[in-house]
Amino acid sequence: MSIVNLRCEYLVDPLGIDERAPRLSWILESERRGARQMAYRIRVASTAEKLAAGEADRWDSGRVESGQTAHVVYAGSPLSSRDACHWDVEVWDENDCAARSAWAAWTMGLLEASAWTAHWICAPTEIIGRDAQATAPTLIDSGTPAMFRREFDVPGPISRATLYVSARGVFELRANGRRVGDDIFAPEWTDYDMRIHYRTYDVTALLAEGRNALGATLGDGWWSGYVGWQETRARYGSLENSLLVQLEIELTDGRRILIGTDRSWTCNTGPILSSDFMMGEFYDARRERRGWDQPSFAQQGWLAAREVAAPAAVLVAQRSEPVRVVEQLAPVAMHQIALGTYIYDLGQNIAGWVRLRVRSPAGTRITIRHGERLNPDRTLYTDNLRRAKATDVYVCKGGGEETFQPHFTFHGFQYVELSGLAGVPDERAVTGCVVRSATPEAGDFLCSHPAINRLWLNGLWSQKDNFLSVPTDCPQRDERLGWMGDAQVFLRTASYNMDVAAFFTKWMIDVADAQTPEGIFPDTAPRLREGENFVGLDNLAGSAGWADAGVIVPYMIWRIYGDRRILERHYAAMVKWVDWIASRNPDGMRVHDLGNNYGDWLCIPSDTSFGTHSPMKYLLATAYWADDCAKLARIAHELGRESDARRFRNMFEHVRAAFQREWVEPNGRVTPNTQTGYLLALAFDLLPVELRGAAVDHLVENIRALDWHLSTGFIGISHLNPELTSAGRADVAYRLLAREDYPSWLYPVKHGATTIWERWNGWTHEERYFNPHMNSFNHYSLGSVGEWLFRHVAGIELDPEVPGFQRFVLRPFLGGGLSFARARFRSMHGEIVSAWRRVGDEVTWIVRVPANTTATIFIPSAPGSAVTEANQPLEQTAGLQVLAREGDFLVCEAQSGRYEFGSVSRGVYA
Repeated sequence: MSIVNLRCEYLVDPLGIDERAPRLSWILESERRGARQMAYRIRVASTAEKLAAGEADRWDSGRVESGQTAHVVYAGSPLSSRDACHWDVEVWDENDCAARSAWAAWTMGLLEASAWTAHWICAPTEIIGRDAQATAPTLIDSGTPAMFRREFDVPGPISRATLYVSARGVFELRANGRRVGDDIFAPEWTDYDMRIHYRTYDVTALLAEGRNALGATLGDGWWSGYVGWQETRARYGSLENSLLVQLEIELTDGRRILIGTDRSWTCNTGPILSSDFMMGEFYDARRERRGWDQPSFAQQGWLAAREVAAPAAVLVAQRSEPVRVVEQLAPVAMHQIALGTYIYDLGQNIAGWVRLRVRSPAGTRITIRHGERLNPDRTLYTDNLRRAKATDVYVCKGGGEETFQPHFTFHGFQYVELSGLAGVPDERAVTGCVVRSATPEAGDFLCSHPAINRLWLNGLWSQKDNFLSVPTDCPQRDERLGWMGDAQVFLRTASYNMDVAAFFTKWMIDVADAQTPEGIFPDTAPRLREGENFVGLDNLAGSAGWADAGVIVPYMIWRIYGDRRILERHYAAMVKWVDWIASRNPDGMRVHDLGNNYGDWLCIPSDTSFGTHSPMKYLLATAYWADDCAKLARIAHELGRESDARRFRNMFEHVRAAFQREWVEPNGRVTPNTQTGYLLALAFDLLPVELRGAAVDHLVENIRALDWHLSTGFIGISHLNPELTSAGRADVAYRLLAREDYPSWLYPVKHGATTIWERWNGWTHEERYFNPHMNSFNHYSLGSVGEWLFRHVAGIELDPEVPGFQRFVLRPFLGGGLSFARARFRSMHGEIVSAWRRVGDEVTWIVRVPANTTATIFIPSAPGSAVTEANQPLEQTAGLQVLAREGDFLVCEAQSGRYEFGSVSRGVYA
């Protein structure tokens, strides 16, 4: 048995955390059947040397008789600011054999406000104003990023050097001519009135005895740049960016040196004349200040930085993986559209930027424009960007090959237009850089149908492109907001694709910060400060299916990752939200205070009018209220709050009864007769048991009447195939999946989509592009079918009672003409594999149950037929116990290990 993937608060070797009781997790790996952990021992030391010597001076748990490998709470000596913690874990297996891990580490950040001694600084206004006016006004869509520097002496050898940095704006750091860290857009997006992130860096290797230099470039970012669709900058109320840097150096002789931002830092502007997320970046390489980030730089013309008041918001460590460049793509094609103008096709719609390589004379101005699609004449389609210019400009310095990539902007695009080059560019001129939150990959899916594979991949790419600090709706146009409805419907799919635990832990803090004093959750998070420049929709709060993410997301993070702490910390907020709904709707139907009430957003026919209180929108709002109650009752029970659990179960029954009175007919028909109406009634258990079958029949009839097409929007789509399959109609789910004509999942795939479109009709053969006012081609919501591919096609499913996949279900539904399907999913406890292949009625199914887990396995097999494992009768299979037969499945209990089942299955769905 080996012990791998040691993590602290979901992160590998995190620096500068501010969780005083961090949770530790690890994964066991073993191919042995029935391998499991019987006990563990955690050792934590202040140095790696002490840990190696067996001196666990911070914590020694001793031998703990437990199979727990996730979320073990640190229980050692109290942790203080700056503490370093090196840890390992020893485990004993079912044979009492011990194994010990390699060591991992975490460090504590600055836990008290008093630990910060540096001052906030900003650039003198005369520098920024002078350079803004020196550039063509039409190109200045943001502030000019300022450059700050400070030189200092280190009087002896360095033992450890740590850099703590925050900003109102986004920064890029350098030390002695080298980049500090590989993260970008730090500090990341928060409600700046509530909290601001800081980042921690180990810069020991970047500094040396003697003269040193620190440098920082400060851009607008979310703080003072364009956010959402407003017409002016500074959604958070200030155009003034400011920086906070605190460098702490420990020398080998025990001395400590502190370098912090103050008025001794100097400031200037450089080659970046403007840079904004939405608008793009203007970079004049002739203005580069060579050596500005190194010692002994001649800094004539640099002015003293100005100290400014510290923000009232608390400084907190970032709890999620940083944004990074994670992939690079070479173009797959290039064509010329005019003299000196060329378009490159990356072959994939991405979020990020272009790395440009050119050789041109000094002063050559190269314009880089970005778009998701092409017009019929093969020019760049940019109509759907709205106010986002998505244009970068690079002015060459001359003298050889030059490389440029932006610093404080990103774009959503597949196609790149270059213009202004002196000659014909070569294939190396353009590289696509994919920028996203660096969430680790968790799973993949593959089957015998290439278009379905592309559909899953499109959902994965839309997740990559939109999970950037927060779960945004789109990366290309002037919006990019953390829409909560989109996030909650896609969460199950997202978690199969990537490990999003830390990502959503951070985002739920944004959600809680945005909750109103009355208890209303927002429609988007982080909160957008209201004011004269606010352009919103009824203050973007309280909408059914969107605001309810404040309950759904913590609940699902608990179910998927076994995380009770997220329930504990957001419990009061969830209760406040549900009680607020109840106080406005005493009759059990949610018909009052509905916010924007988006309904089943972008369903077919589309019903997107804000504030229209249609019966379907009332139904949807009431259904989500009921579901909130059911989830909150279960959460309360998990947290030992039994009186609350009873109260919310009673509230659920009250709402359920009202739902049935208003919208359920005696024959099982749900009115209005929409696919989403039936799906919500089924998914949220709002129907009498005796009418569920009839409701399913009505749902199938609705689909049949539409010639076997879907008509759901953002809300209904996530429930469509899962509910059909759970209700015994996997044949209909497969039939919907396989459709290639409009509207269907595969219609965009058939027409070249490489990401999920916002609208079913974003482009159609008959109508061409939909109204560009709202037409994103990279918008993950309708890709929530990815959940079904993992849960039901491959069959990797949560246990109904046990969270976190330490116990889980394997139950594939074979059909749709697929001859094979395979999925892998790396859970908190290890990699789960399900891979089936069908030849006629003969099925081979390979599964992997990770060490220290168990699974309930539903083997597809016809009643009376033989089932084997490794060509042997099941009765001779170690680690497996046959439990029962349920229709076309033989149900077994499996210990950890790899199994290869053979069966004959006539339960194949058309």
